[in-house]
Amino acid sequence: MPIGLIALALGGFGIGLTEFVIMGLLPEVAADFRVSEATAGWLISGYALAVVVGALLLTAAVTRFERKPVLAVLLVLFVAGNLISAIAPGYGVMMAGRIIAALAHGAFFGIGAVVAADMVAPTKKAGAIAIMFTGLTAANVLGVPFGTMLGQAAGWRSTFWAITVIGVIALAGIITLVPRTGHGDTVPGTLRSELRAFRSGQVWLSILVTILGYGGMFGAFTYIAYTLTEVSGFAASAVPWLLIVFGVGLFIGNTIGGKAADRNVDRTLIVVLAILVVVLVAFALTAGNQVLTVASIVLMGGFGFATVPGLQMRVMTYAAGAPTLASGANIGAFNVGNALGAWLGGVTITAGLGYTSPIWAGAGITLLGLAVMVIAAARAKRPAAQQVSIGSEVAAYPVTALM
Repeated sequence: MPIGLIALALGGFGIGLTEFVIMGLLPEVAADFRVSEATAGWLISGYALAVVVGALLLTAAVTRFERKPVLAVLLVLFVAGNLISAIAPGYGVMMAGRIIAALAHGAFFGIGAVVAADMVAPTKKAGAIAIMFTGLTAANVLGVPFGTMLGQAAGWRSTFWAITVIGVIALAGIITLVPRTGHGDTVPGTLRSELRAFRSGQVWLSILVTILGYGGMFGAFTYIAYTLTEVSGFAASAVPWLLIVFGVGLFIGNTIGGKAADRNVDRTLIVVLAILVVVLVAFALTAGNQVLTVASIVLMGGFGFATVPGLQMRVMTYAAGAPTLASGANIGAFNVGNALGAWLGGVTITAGLGYTSPIWAGAGITLLGLAVMVIAAARAKRPAAQQVSIGSEVAAYPVTALM
């Protein structure tokens, strides 16, 4: 395994921590700023929407530059945003800090995924992307639970101070461990060449699957602290440990999902999304049972994150020789899904439907994602989809997505 993948995973750990740790601390943040649950939830949705902006605009702005320095600059932006969050005197400044940190998120993972794929052989690209995203899963297994405990014990601001320090360490890792160029087959291209990737209908279908498939799981997870305490009957002190359980599921799902996607992307995504729908429905029905809730959390994390390597690889495959902007756009799509799920979950809670309603909403969104994925896979079987052309070039990535 190239050592640079470890550095990318380290950066992913810091960014994943700042994205997800807020969920375990949402009640404390809402109480401190004296805002409602739904308003506090916008610290999640606002972050997700800012990721979309950064994924598209920042990635587009840096396509001509060497990728390693770009990754370093993005981490500087990330550190600044978390520092602002740590010292925020009010809700508005906290939101500003979240947005600044989020602007780096999408571009980092979008560019980082291309760098990771370029470090390995063509048959191991999805696996390399999965390794980079291991940083996100590690953030959930270790960072989020312990960050939640730190925030509950010493105040939620202490968690953001810790994230700031982690960001500095991640920056050092990127500078020292990531090579300036991989030995893959892609190089930074022009904005015009990157935009041509969006002529592919499969790129757009893949992005839509990302929004719906990942958004369903995230919608169920956004208000998980309330579900666990108000429906399942767990004490607030148990939430960090339950988040560890969820993180274990993420780690297992990411690893297995990456390996399965290297064999067959479309079949992996269809199977995983179908099972995820079943898991979410079962969770909504059995959330009052603590034992079944724990099982549901593991499965939701596992099957929810098992989609990530395949979804990212599918977009990069059909974006062909100009994958950077499409990769960043798909990271943005993950966060459009995050915002959609968080918003819809907040709407159902505000409507008085209870703390299991976000899970039901998530199941419905995921079902739509499954339907789109089935359509995309069927279209991919057509002879015209066997190769993807960008201008006069044939796709540089192998179309592993075909069944």
